[in-house]
Amino acid sequence: MRVLLSTYGSRGDVEPLVGLAEQVRALGAEVRVCAPPDEDFAQRLAGVGVPLVPVGPSARALTLAAPPPSSLPERAASLIADQFEAVTAAAEGCDVLVATGVMPAAAGARSVAEKLGIPSVSVTFQQLTLPSPHRPPLAYPGRPLPPEVTDNRMLWDLDAESINALFGEALNTNRASAGLPPVDDVRAYVIGDRPWLATDPVLDPWRGAPGLDVVQTGAWILPDPHPLPVELAAFLDAGTPPVYVGFGSMPLHASADVARVAVEAVRAQGRRAVVARGWADLSLVDERDDCFAVGEVNQQVLFGRVAAVVHHGGAGTTTAAARAGAPQVVVPQATDQPYWAGRVADLGIGAAHDGPTPTVESLSAALRTALAPETRARALAVAGTVRTDGAAVAARLLLDAIGRP
Repeated sequence: MRVLLSTYGSRGDVEPLVGLAEQVRALGAEVRVCAPPDEDFAQRLAGVGVPLVPVGPSARALTLAAPPPSSLPERAASLIADQFEAVTAAAEGCDVLVATGVMPAAAGARSVAEKLGIPSVSVTFQQLTLPSPHRPPLAYPGRPLPPEVTDNRMLWDLDAESINALFGEALNTNRASAGLPPVDDVRAYVIGDRPWLATDPVLDPWRGAPGLDVVQTGAWILPDPHPLPVELAAFLDAGTPPVYVGFGSMPLHASADVARVAVEAVRAQGRRAVVARGWADLSLVDERDDCFAVGEVNQQVLFGRVAAVVHHGGAGTTTAAARAGAPQVVVPQATDQPYWAGRVADLGIGAAHDGPTPTVESLSAALRTALAPETRARALAVAGTVRTDGAAVAARLLLDAIGRP
């Protein structure tokens, strides 16, 4: 039995597939992953023995280039064409395809599965792309939602119109070349009537929506057995627990100032700092011995040894910090990150920073909330409720759906 996992996006779109791939293999199936050709993605998959089939341009290069919103339809057209080419070759001989990542990539991957006659599952790692009467949709760059419209159902109708305008022509052009009929509603086609939501039900409770039979599996996390680097372990052992600062795959074009602001705010609380370089390439602001810079590191272990985690609010980092019982300060940059910041604040496990650009004063205030004893106690209590079996649940569901022996 062969399984293809397909995505296009940042580290947060690739890392969950590593966890699922490991569980699928444990059940006796072959698995491969279609993802951007970035070196860190390839190394991450190679580390667990899963082959990467590269698709499209480097996700990191595209993110750091920060193309204008007006170029979104053109970039989407290129990405959809890349999906038809790479995923078609990778999916030959496969029994099922899991499609996730940005909307045009998922649309292309599901179309390939349709062309080849194999079943596919649509998966999202945050619920904000699933139509719901309980909240508005995310706005696409360059296409803001009209402020005078407040009815969520109307806003979701406008969202469907935006998605069709941005991606519909490119998708249907490629589908026609593959002998497939046109799609009238791109969003409905990608989501289907039984999408999977790979998030934790405590951190991200799904409240239901008409017409959608959402399967919430829990977050897909692979236990990381790697020890911390010797130098980092020595730094942690040398003093009180530090504050972790990292912004993952966010470009942060003013990164030098963000690093300075963060370190000053951490020092103002009498704390040391661990600064993660990330895609913004954050660096230390001076040579004082109270700060330590890291690259790729085992967050599962590190977050269990820090006083708080300051981050961008990606689903993966939010979940990792919550599982570790580490209080959080979320400085949301884009897309779903304000949602995760709100969830952290609502659960009482940290603070949501107001806006993407912190000052020393604003970040210090958020840190005071996160470092309060009652926040630590709440974070530890919530940690005990976060599921750890999401990838295993998803793997069993996937293989059972296609008749696992």
